[in-house]
Amino acid sequence: MILITGSSGSVGKAVLQEATRKESKVRGMYRSREEAAKALSGCEAVLADYADKQSLRKALDGVNSVYVVCSPIPQLVELESNVVDACKEAGVKHVVLNSALGAGDYPKSFPGWHRKVEDKLKGTGVSYTILRPNGFLQNIVAYNAPSIRTQGVFYASMGDAKVSYLDVSDIAVVAVKSLLGGAHAGKIYELNGPEAISNQELAKRISKVTGRTVNYVDIPESAQRESMLGLGMPEWQVTALVELQEYYKQGGGARTDGLLQSLIERPPVTLDQYLTANAREFRDQAASA
Repeated sequence: MILITGSSGSVGKAVLQEATRKESKVRGMYRSREEAAKALSGCEAVLADYADKQSLRKALDGVNSVYVVCSPIPQLVELESNVVDACKEAGVKHVVLNSALGAGDYPKSFPGWHRKVEDKLKGTGVSYTILRPNGFLQNIVAYNAPSIRTQGVFYASMGDAKVSYLDVSDIAVVAVKSLLGGAHAGKIYELNGPEAISNQELAKRISKVTGRTVNYVDIPESAQRESMLGLGMPEWQVTALVELQEYYKQGGGARTDGLLQSLIERPPVTLDQYLTANAREFRDQAASA
């Protein structure tokens, strides 16, 4: 039995979909009955919470492999550590941890949090595979589409830093293969997309697929911080995002290599493919209604 935690999240849902296509015994973990009611056919839904160790024990009953992913929140280290401890106690054979690019060499922000969980997992003696993905293609829509729809612009303090985005569906393929252990046991995979681009180039690509002019405006870090706080974002999140941008501005997100393609055994989803498939997300609200 394979357990997929975070089954209602963007990455967890993709992993669950891939797992149900490849395996017959799959369990999806949800925090609420409402989320569990939306579980994919072909998987067993279970209610559990990272903060509730008793519920984790029930979710792990009869489970051999576990995929661990958590939202980027300040409690990430504590919550994922609870899952790691529960896996050890339950006799789970293999754990696949969804970490983040930068966990190997950047002690700040989300990568620093993930590194603490990585180290804990390594210390348990449980077989593991660690995935460190670069930026998600899906985040382009999540973070930039709202202002593009209303203003034709998106903002950040990234300069000409490049990011090699990858699709969560490709991460899911690697995760499910890794859940079977074998050759993937003990491996740390830094997953990068097939092409590294700057926000200026991203704006051009979005313009091309939408047929409207889209611009990227680089703003001072102080202005971005003030804007995010003005939108009601908590200070911890603003600080973490600004620190993560520093990692990208240092060149940490610009790597490209053939690892992802070799692991999924096909060409990865490209930026242009993703933008073409999601072009309507960037058009004005009236046109996309």
